[in-house]
Amino acid sequence: MWRPKLMSIPSAEEALPGRPEPLEVDPIHFVNGENFVGDCPDDLEELIVGMGCFWGAERRFWQADGVVATSVGYGAGHTPNPTYQEVCSGNTGHNELVRIWYDPQQTSLEAMLKVFWESHDPTQGMRQGNDVGTQYRSGIYLQKDRDIELAERSLLRYQQKLVAAGKPDQITTEILQGVPYYLAETYHQQYLAKNPNGYCGLGGCNISYD
Repeated sequence: MWRPKLMSIPSAEEALPGRPEPLEVDPIHFVNGENFVGDCPDDLEELIVGMGCFWGAERRFWQADGVVATSVGYGAGHTPNPTYQEVCSGNTGHNELVRIWYDPQQTSLEAMLKVFWESHDPTQGMRQGNDVGTQYRSGIYLQKDRDIELAERSLLRYQQKLVAAGKPDQITTEILQGVPYYLAETYHQQYLAKNPNGYCGLGGCNISYD
């Protein structure tokens, strides 16, 4: 059943059915030539985030120290292997995501979370700036218990920073474990490297995480 674009996440029964096979995606990172398809390599760590339009968010992370590869995709909804058009309809429940593979010998999860918190406004609910819809919500998605605990502590820390800076709005970031990640179409991958003048949509609260 096709639902109009809403500001709430559909149930599994309401969501679009999707498809059993993943979308075909060119596996080579346009910026650095690394592979970004498949499971995270054993010597790297993984963080998946949602922070508004995934084009600008991905660029922010591939520029960060210690990051080996990035990709954009969809997750935290119900529809398997969705398309961009399906996600934008609001009928999948998915968020626009960036998956980051980083070298723990060169950086840390806390450093990656610092980039996350400072690069968007995590208090806006189902939107980010002018981008409105469930696919633009703030989110952190991890696999390991200890990483979830660190992310939850970082949220409390950033909330305190916001309050101290005179911004009392509550952070709406969701923190979830074990969320399936579906790669987006090739033309979305490293979009702002292929289209340097393209739409970024990335903002922030101008409040440091430190």
